[in-house]
Amino acid sequence: MNAQQLSHRLTKVAHHVPQGAVVADIGSDHAYLPCYLVLTGTIDKAVAGEVVKGPYESAQKQVQQEGLTGQIDVRLASGLDAIHPEDGITAVTIAGMGGPLICSILEQGKERLAGVERLILQPNVHAKSIREWAVANGWTIAEEEILKENEKIYEILVLEKAPSAVLWTPQQLLMGPELLKEKTAIFHEKWTRESDQWKKIVASMEATTQTVEIMEKKQELIEKIKLVEEVLQRENS
Repeated sequence: MNAQQLSHRLTKVAHHVPQGAVVADIGSDHAYLPCYLVLTGTIDKAVAGEVVKGPYESAQKQVQQEGLTGQIDVRLASGLDAIHPEDGITAVTIAGMGGPLICSILEQGKERLAGVERLILQPNVHAKSIREWAVANGWTIAEEEILKENEKIYEILVLEKAPSAVLWTPQQLLMGPELLKEKTAIFHEKWTRESDQWKKIVASMEATTQTVEIMEKKQELIEKIKLVEEVLQRENS
């Protein structure tokens, strides 16, 4: 992977960036995504934020190699602290982290999202936490995508400001309101795999001392299995 040829996952993330957006890529690593977006003419300028010095230096080097120092500003900063009001950021991309970490970044930097029209988020796990954050903070899901790369399944969530209060069912929060409409083969594979894994965990819990914590966790998993199986069985019937 490089700035000209992104991974399948990051290419899909890039497809959700609006033409002409001003992008902040948080946790930018080598800055491949913002470089690609500028090189393909999707955007004219971007901020690449990195909290770790090594990846920050790699991003700086990459931007210099591509001759894009005038268009991409690489900043060493924690989360959305990389965004300055004068940047005029309209889209934020955060890819390759766990859902709870992405939520933490968004929550801690909420005041820096003023003027941002779109959040393009690719959690590696626990996308549900992002949907819960969206509901609590006045965002809705404009688009969702599910994809498979190197035997791993990823979800992409595109958030936009909600014109009114959003209410999703527990099933929609867990599995994705837009993904539930399409129910692709990868969607089925993901949730069959997840459900099977949860069943194994529940079975192992049966053999342990039934503390309050264990019983609560077991009940939570049983409820999630039920939500998933309702969808999968409906499709198979």
